[in-house]
Amino acid sequence: MKEQKAPYLIKSIRELHEFWGLPKPKHPLVSVFRLEDMVPANTLPEIHMFNFYAISIKRNFEGSLKYGQRYYDFDSGVMSFISPNQLMSHKQGEASPKDGISLVFHADFLAGFPLARVIKDYGFFSYQLSEALHLSDQEETTVSNIMKNIETEYQSNIDRFSQNVILAHIELLLQYGDRFYNRQFITRKMANDELLVRLEDLLSAYFSDDNPSEKGLLTVQSISEQLNISANYLSDMLRSTTGQTTQQHIHNKLIDKAKELLTTTNLSVREIAYQLGFEYPQSFNKLFKKKMDISPLEFKQSFN
Repeated sequence: MKEQKAPYLIKSIRELHEFWGLPKPKHPLVSVFRLEDMVPANTLPEIHMFNFYAISIKRNFEGSLKYGQRYYDFDSGVMSFISPNQLMSHKQGEASPKDGISLVFHADFLAGFPLARVIKDYGFFSYQLSEALHLSDQEETTVSNIMKNIETEYQSNIDRFSQNVILAHIELLLQYGDRFYNRQFITRKMANDELLVRLEDLLSAYFSDDNPSEKGLLTVQSISEQLNISANYLSDMLRSTTGQTTQQHIHNKLIDKAKELLTTTNLSVREIAYQLGFEYPQSFNKLFKKKMDISPLEFKQSFN
């Protein structure tokens, strides 16, 4: 078996600047740079991670970046959000983006500010690169202007107001990212409908198995891996289009299967719990009662 290479961790913003042949950053914890100014001094390791956040608007990308098992080709008006320690890779020998702007900032830059507590609530930092935000012309203008404001502040003389101003712009950028992703869930309805069909097929196939107990409980992570998308993107898309998360979809399907077994077989509640993949029957009882306002046994007895 071929040994998997350990990902290379780019530990600092200064190190990233060195890779891209950029001048030394003006601040150790934050930087803004134009992609067209990059003159790679070294070859970026094929499999790598950043030890900091990165938000980029990229255009005219000749090549592709990979997240998981999928490659994504950047063209005009695409925005990506990268979180610390998010695995990335690229094909060796391929060109870099020709145009765009990147903002990178370390988690320590947020320390002591409210954004440090809420940044993890922006689920798109956990999306795959294949789930990048496709911007309309107007949206691109909006976020580009915010990035330019951050760039202007970054290039100015650092004073005691600089961090507050930059963080205010970052927070505004994230709020627009949230809004535009929700728009994308709506406008890309055809692709989302196809994803819903695939999700339903996976759930149906799982619960139609004669012995799903061997597989254990179905999880959001296992479903998202089979659909080849990130768990956060799947749940956010479903919440936007159906009002329910992936976990709620799984639970609804599980309860439907449980009701079928309770009413059409002589299996005990304990046996049904194990068959559905529960390790402990009391966990099944708790979920069933939460969903149905009645225990599995009471539901079964009502049909006798």
